[in-house]
Amino acid sequence: MSATPVRTGRDLVRRTIARHRTAIVIGTVLLCVHQLAETSVAVVIGVLVDAGIAPGRVPGMLAAVAALAAVFVVLTYSYRAGMRRLNTALQDEAHLLRQEVSEKALSPHGLRTDTDPGELVTVSGSDADQTAWFLDLLPRMLAAATALLATALALLIVDVTLGVAALVAIPLFFVLAHAAAARITARAVRQQSRVAEAVALAGDLIAGHRSLAGIGAERAAAERYRTASRAAFAAALATNRSIALQRGITAALSGVAAAVIAAVAGWYALSGRITTGELVTVVGLAQFLIEPLTTLSGLPATAARARGSAERVAAVLAAEPLLPTGASSSTTVTSTGLRLRGVAHGPLADLDLDVPPTRITAVFAADGAEGDALASLLSGRSAPESYRGSVQVCGIDLRSGPVDAVRGRLVAEPHDAHLFSGSLRRNVVGTDASPDPTRLECALRASGADQVVEVLPAGLDHDIVDRGHNLSGGQRQRLALARALYAAPPVLVLHEPTTAIDSVTEQRIAEGIRELRTASDGPQLATVVITGSPALLAAADRVAVLRNGRVAAEGTHRSLLADDPMYAEAVSR
Repeated sequence: MSATPVRTGRDLVRRTIARHRTAIVIGTVLLCVHQLAETSVAVVIGVLVDAGIAPGRVPGMLAAVAALAAVFVVLTYSYRAGMRRLNTALQDEAHLLRQEVSEKALSPHGLRTDTDPGELVTVSGSDADQTAWFLDLLPRMLAAATALLATALALLIVDVTLGVAALVAIPLFFVLAHAAAARITARAVRQQSRVAEAVALAGDLIAGHRSLAGIGAERAAAERYRTASRAAFAAALATNRSIALQRGITAALSGVAAAVIAAVAGWYALSGRITTGELVTVVGLAQFLIEPLTTLSGLPATAARARGSAERVAAVLAAEPLLPTGASSSTTVTSTGLRLRGVAHGPLADLDLDVPPTRITAVFAADGAEGDALASLLSGRSAPESYRGSVQVCGIDLRSGPVDAVRGRLVAEPHDAHLFSGSLRRNVVGTDASPDPTRLECALRASGADQVVEVLPAGLDHDIVDRGHNLSGGQRQRLALARALYAAPPVLVLHEPTTAIDSVTEQRIAEGIRELRTASDGPQLATVVITGSPALLAAADRVAVLRNGRVAAEGTHRSLLADDPMYAEAVSR
């Protein structure tokens, strides 16, 4: 990737143009040649009328026809070659931007941004594509300007008055075309933000539908989405209204200008001021004039959308990493398991928690916000300065230790199951080029994902669409759990892994996790399950109950049911 720093959309546009300058220059020259050839068509036809048809000279007609054929060959080849160059550069740039945004979003060091995951998907997709439009916008603008100047010059040669009229009209169109650009850009940015927010909210509501139904918040959630959708719709209407008004005015004025030039030329022809061939040339040029004027009138709106997208892409690329990016080093492992001391983060206050190896530790939070805060902290989604205290993963400090060393020893599977397009097998084994079939089978069985494989016609080769939307919520959760279990990290953190799964399957999964993660003849693995599921709580070796931000009680699920009335009441809800 380019080392040029990107802080704003303007920086991104400059870099985009700079790294494709050769393609832009060649493409622009060829498009300008195409426009010059288009302009010369009317001129050659006028010459054909005056030099061949009017006097009845066959050689003049043949020469003009040959010249016209040559012009069409030039304009056809130049357009095809120029657009091929520009489209190749545009697609390459869009691909590079998608890679950059995805690399930034998926970095193990995290990202300091308020952009939701759903919005990041939009930025890495449509916004990256629209930013690359600048590689096409600049050549089109220069080609249209070339056509206008060539047309004005041809009209000057035919008649000075007509040429001067064209030269006066062209700057006015430039002023009109750019007058509304700032307003359209602002509205386009607002529209894209509103749409991305609505998309992200829809994804969150779908993922949490079961939880919303459980607390009876479906109507409130639907109303919240309707509000976001209406805001996106209103922003889209405002943007399209501005674009339509600007295009309508400039299109009407370009038609009026062409009609006036043609009418004046007709009057001049009747009065003998210009010849019949010159009249044909002027009428042809007046009609051709509408094309570049319309192109110029539409470019600001397209540029506004592209500029808005560039600002959003630049905001992601300029975001600082959430975790330190120091060089990795060979880290000596002094212990196994997970250890928290004096941790204060959000609702957590002075939390001490030990998760030993070969044991499953369940964390039950009566207040869901405390469980969410703990999951966010352990997954690396919290900035180092957002919490105090010590978190050690296999003896490595989460705040100051090398990120790759921590990531190699800890896997935190979030509550929302994130899948990617590709085969079911690839979603489970990830980048493992030579997956272990026995390990894969055990992970599928322990997570209940073997049932998903059985019902799909292609089994492990079944194709999953982006974010797994062609699977049910329970199927997605089981596959995400299978992926985490297949990774077999020394420390595994699971956050509500079975909320979309029926109770029978949930019981089987609880037993499968215990069997796989606490095998006496296997490696020493520590497992944390942040959950309110009775099946998972019962399968744990120890349950830590969080109240008021700290561990208020510990013990087995059975002993806590007997000795802690508050726990028993909360679990039975």
